[in-house]
Amino acid sequence: MEKMLKQDEIDALFEAARTQTAQGEPLEEVRAKVVPYSFSSAGQISTEQLRAISMLNDLFARNLTHNLAASLRTRFQVNLVSAEQIPFNEFILRIPEISYVASVRLEPLGALSVLQLEMSLAPPIIDLLLGGEGREGGLRELTEIEESILRSVVESICRELTAAWQPVGLSFTFERRQMLTQVARVISVNEKTLCLSFEIRMPHASGLLNLAFPAVVSNAILRRLTVDFGRGTRQPSETRSLLEERARRIRFGTSLQLPSVRVAAKDVENLAPGSLIRLDLPAQTSPLWCAGGQAFTAAQAVRQGTHRAARLVRAVDIRKGNTHDLS
Repeated sequence: MEKMLKQDEIDALFEAARTQTAQGEPLEEVRAKVVPYSFSSAGQISTEQLRAISMLNDLFARNLTHNLAASLRTRFQVNLVSAEQIPFNEFILRIPEISYVASVRLEPLGALSVLQLEMSLAPPIIDLLLGGEGREGGLRELTEIEESILRSVVESICRELTAAWQPVGLSFTFERRQMLTQVARVISVNEKTLCLSFEIRMPHASGLLNLAFPAVVSNAILRRLTVDFGRGTRQPSETRSLLEERARRIRFGTSLQLPSVRVAAKDVENLAPGSLIRLDLPAQTSPLWCAGGQAFTAAQAVRQGTHRAARLVRAVDIRKGNTHDLS
């Protein structure tokens, strides 16, 4: 018989539902566990994305180290020190008053990113390119000639970025130098950007190279990097089996030979057909079957049908040079 609830019983059930959670915990205890959500933390770089970014930009740092060191003819070291997502206005606040800032166009997206080089690096780089020893100088604005020289270095940095970021499909093109008051026009100040910082060390100076990418670019980069990195780390069992099968078909050179001995030069000089050379080896010494110059087993030369063959006798301990019977 179906039971009909009275109004007071229904009210009691609703009251119990409001004060209890699905696990039977009081609502007051649940509220104690709730913390305010911070929208500023949304879209932060995950551990996997950070690892992929680090791998990509470590390649850029190594290439830039080698190429600029060769161009400047001096020790030049570049290292990735940080990768983070911050609002662009926070990036602007980090830029010193005297600094070299340039806008870089990213194709095929048609977006702009910001490249900032600390001015402490400019004097030694310019001095080296003009034939000097790369001495540091005071912080000041660049002349037109100095700015033209430094622009060639920034263009080299863009070329190395293009080469390193080729897996993502982006190319970097130097657009023009930006004054500090104009930087805010390149990217919206409230936009969250992907910021990369590289430390540059030279014999007489050191400083930072900073890059800021707008959200539309950083999101595309992170998605592509995560997919590619995840795909690269997976190795299906079918692929491994195929590689093992093909590796077993590889042919390599081997030989059946006696252990190496020393022979007097006069015995070699007097060699003639029918001559005998005494080898300083016991008569029962077995030849060694070698591959790639490494002895694997002792063997005997035999015949198998119409072919020569080697019958394995004793295995050779490669690490210690000892032998033991194959049985």
